[in-house]
Amino acid sequence: MGAGKSTIGKRLAESLGKEFLDSDHEIEARTGVSIPTIFDIEGESGFRNRESNVIDELSQSKDIVLATGGGAILRPENRSHLAARGLVIYLCATAEQLHKRTRHDRNRPLLQNKDPLSTLQALLDERDPLYREVADLVVETDDRSVQQAIPELIEKIEKLA
Repeated sequence: MGAGKSTIGKRLAESLGKEFLDSDHEIEARTGVSIPTIFDIEGESGFRNRESNVIDELSQSKDIVLATGGGAILRPENRSHLAARGLVIYLCATAEQLHKRTRHDRNRPLLQNKDPLSTLQALLDERDPLYREVADLVVETDDRSVQQAIPELIEKIEKLA
């Protein structure tokens, strides 16, 4: 949630000559409504069901870079599909940095409260171990531009190949 998955994912896909897909954008395209609207109508569990179905489908594609929503990692089936079907890169940042990047974004339903920084820290505490469990690569994005992150990512990917 704000670590740079979509921004870095797009640039990485370009650099590798692959198609970029974003599970949240795919859900919005299929439903015709925004993520916050899905949360309002179906709740988080309804959204997570849709997310799991999309991740299952998209993770079977070849030659793609897939960005998932920050909470996708919470479901065991998502972790299993991602780990088994591709190279998983965890872009991580501190709660403070994530807050700085997301504080004006109204499309993040879980952060629409009086203390989004504390919410981000709680989400990070819950999700970080799960990301690390499935990640083939972990890359810190705190004080790095996209231009700095992409060459390091490509180098690390090439070493794994």
